[in-house]
Amino acid sequence: MSTSNAKEHNRTKFLKEFPKLVDELKSILTDYGLPKEAITWYEKSLNYNTPGGKLNRGLSVVDSYAILKGYKSVDDLPEETYFKVALLGWCIELLQAYFLVADDMMDKSITRRGQPCWYRVPNVGEIAINDAFMLEGAIYILLKRHFKKETYYVDLLELFHEVTFQTELGQLLDLITAPEDHVDLSKFSLKKHSFIVIFKTAYYSFYLPVALAMYVAGIADEKDLKQAHDVLIPLGEYFQIQDDYLDCFGKAEDIGKIGTDIQDNKCSWVINTALTKCTPEERAILDSNYGVKNAESEKKCKTIFNNLGLDKLYHEYEESVAADLRKKIAAIDESRGFKSEVLTVFLNKIYKRSK
Repeated sequence: MSTSNAKEHNRTKFLKEFPKLVDELKSILTDYGLPKEAITWYEKSLNYNTPGGKLNRGLSVVDSYAILKGYKSVDDLPEETYFKVALLGWCIELLQAYFLVADDMMDKSITRRGQPCWYRVPNVGEIAINDAFMLEGAIYILLKRHFKKETYYVDLLELFHEVTFQTELGQLLDLITAPEDHVDLSKFSLKKHSFIVIFKTAYYSFYLPVALAMYVAGIADEKDLKQAHDVLIPLGEYFQIQDDYLDCFGKAEDIGKIGTDIQDNKCSWVINTALTKCTPEERAILDSNYGVKNAESEKKCKTIFNNLGLDKLYHEYEESVAADLRKKIAAIDESRGFKSEVLTVFLNKIYKRSK
């Protein structure tokens, strides 16, 4: 099976588990005596907001567990074991859904994953706030029902709670640093950008899937968790910087969308790096045009970014960070059962991606 076919096969297998979780959650609401109309609403929210993305975070739990336990493919996992690690993967996807429903309201976004944002669906509106809470709540209902008897149950709870809070801290700094309707580049800095992307993206997208797999695999010594953390957090920061770069310099046909970071006043690596390199004259142009919602202003910003050679600077950064990560991965201590291959797989997915 080719790599692309295997990836699609694993995604299809993972997706088949989600309806089971929806049915389980519906049965819980039925047991509570909730009226049918409310159960139907919740079911629609779950299906609309959770399974529509790339599912990379959820799939990474399954893939990481398979590597840690020495399975050649996820198909080799016993059925019960696959269900448990897939369930944890879906818990991350529920966390992602919770964040996105809330984030879209905060950002007044129009579409998400090719369809209207949940709050813009007819009759939803501000009910989406409570729906977001219920997406998060499903995580802890499912964890209790399936992991309460496990020795690592409290570890799972604490990990989800801590990573959720870390992500919200990143979102807070992002919201107060770069509100879409008030541009103030004096608030921007590469230090703030680093905090935002590490807390808003790296913890829940990179560290969380691997740490969950490690707990289930019984490889959760503090030293091993730190080894994973010390590679996955800078890897997550690299991923987001790469995303920022592609939004500005990537081709729409490659990345599947038209970049909007400049017009949306995003606190991205591109603008923050530009602010450290530009002349006072260039800074004045950026102050007047960054975050302005028209193509002409966007073009003026891009001209400065090109003149500053940010494309070259990014590629130098990419080679430097990839080399540093490879060095860290090569030094991983595998004596307690942790496998550096888990980290190599993540790096290979990201290095030099174009979408």
